Amino acid sequence: MGQTQHNFITGKWVAGTGEVENRNPSDLSDLIGVYAQASGDQLEEALDAAAAAQKEWAGYGMERKQAVLMAIGNELMARAEELGTLLSREEGKPLAEGKGEVFRAGQFFTYYAAECLRQLGENADSVRPGIEVDVRREPIGTVAIISPWNFPTATASWKIAPALCYGNAVIWKPANVTPASAVALTEIISRQDIPAGLFNLVMGAGRDVGQRLVDSPKINAISFTGSVPVGKGIAASAVQNLTKVQLEMGSKNALAVMDDGDIDLAVTLALGGAFGGSGQKCTASSRLIVHAGVHDAFVEKLIKGAEAMKVDHALADGTQIGPVVSEQQLGENLAYVDLGKSEGAELACGGVRVERATEGYYMTPGVFLNTNNDMRINREEMFAPLAAVIKVDSYDEALATVNDTNFGLTAGIVTQNLARATHFRRNARTGVVTVNLPTAGTDYHVPFGGRGDSSYGPREQGTYAKEFYTTVKTAYISAGTPE
Repeated sequence: MGQTQHNFITGKWVAGTGEVENRNPSDLSDLIGVYAQASGDQLEEALDAAAAAQKEWAGYGMERKQAVLMAIGNELMARAEELGTLLSREEGKPLAEGKGEVFRAGQFFTYYAAECLRQLGENADSVRPGIEVDVRREPIGTVAIISPWNFPTATASWKIAPALCYGNAVIWKPANVTPASAVALTEIISRQDIPAGLFNLVMGAGRDVGQRLVDSPKINAISFTGSVPVGKGIAASAVQNLTKVQLEMGSKNALAVMDDGDIDLAVTLALGGAFGGSGQKCTASSRLIVHAGVHDAFVEKLIKGAEAMKVDHALADGTQIGPVVSEQQLGENLAYVDLGKSEGAELACGGVRVERATEGYYMTPGVFLNTNNDMRINREEMFAPLAAVIKVDSYDEALATVNDTNFGLTAGIVTQNLARATHFRRNARTGVVTVNLPTAGTDYHVPFGGRGDSSYGPREQGTYAKEFYTTVKTAYISAGTPE
C-alpha cells in the first residue's frame, strides 16, 4: 500500500492511530498515498508545544521572521508545477488551476513576509499632562486553522502566512480529502528556521480531531473555511472558552446580466464563474440573473458554451472541468439536479454523470432555466457545476433578486452603464462586488469576506488580517519631570 505519510507535531513527523487512503478522483485506480490520523493525545502534545514555541517565535527579530516567510513563498512558486500537479491529482481541478493555486499560495507568503517589516504602532499624547500613549499589536497566541479541500493550498496559506507573520503558533487541521497538499506544504514549512512546535499538522476527521481542537481552552483563535452548519457549530463551541473566531462559510453568488451588457463577455464570465473548478468554489456564480431583453440570446450562447466545455482527467490536455472531488460530492450534486427538476426548473443541458477513459467522478456542467429565486436550487449552496438562470424585467428587480439571499459573499454585474454599475457597487449586499468581471477570483493584498451567513468575524487577507491575528495593547508612559 506504500509508506504512510505522517502528521507533523512538536517539530517531528509522527505516526497516528489510524490512516486513510487518498485516491485520485480522475482515476480511482491511482492511489496517491496513505495518510496518518492524529490522536487526541497527539493533539494535546501539539497544543502544549505550540504555546511554548509561540513565546520564542514572538521574540524573533522581524527580519528573521521575514526570511522564513519569504523562503516558504519562494519555494512554493518555484515548485508550482510539481505541487500543482499533485494538487490537481488529488483534488480534481484542471492542471492549470492547480499550478496557479500553488503559485498564488507562494504569493501569500511573500506578501506577508513584507508585512513582517511593516508592523507599525501608533502613539498619542494622553489627555493627562506629561503622559504619552503607545498603541501596538501583539500576537493572539495559538491559532487553530481548519481549511477546506477545494483550495487545499491557497486557503490554508492565506491563513497560515498572516498567523506566522504576526507572531502566532499554528495548529493546522486540513480537510481529510486532500492530505497530500497539506503534507507538501508542511514539509516546506518544517525545514525553516522556526522553533519546534510552532507549526503543527494534525490530520483527522472533523468530528474527532477538529472538534477537540475547537473545544480546547488552549486555543486562542480559530480560523475556519467550510460549510455554514460546521461554522455555526465551531462558533457555538468557541464561545464556551471565549475563543476568537473567523468564519468563512457558504455562498449563493449572483451574476446580473443587464440588457446593455456585452453578451459575449457575460457568457464567458458565467461559464468560468459557474463551472470553473467544477463549481466547487465559495465564489462561484450559481445564480445567473438575466434581463428579459437579452435573456434568450444569453441562454442560447450559455448552453452552447456549456456543452462545448471539455470534461476530462484533471491532468489531460485541454481539460476545462475535471471530476468533482469525491463520490459523496457527486451524489450530492446529482441530488440537486433531481431537486431542481422536482421544483419545476428545466434542465437545459448537462447535469449528468459521464464516463471517461479512467474511472472517476465526472459530471457535465448543467444549466437550469425557468427558475425563480424561491427554489431551493437558488437558495442553497450546491457546490456543483450547476447554474440556474433567473429572468428579470428590470435593473431594480435584478438588484432585489441579487440581495434576496441569506448569504452575501460576492456579486457581479455585466453592464456598460456607469450609473448602474455605481449603484450596484454601492447597493449589492455582499462583501465583494465585481463589475464586468467574474464573481470568482480575488487578490491577496485586499480584504476578502462576506455578509450574512457567508462570513463571521474579521476579514481575511491584506492588512485587514491583522485584526484577527493580533490583539491591541495600549500603554501609558509617564517620563517624569526632567531635572
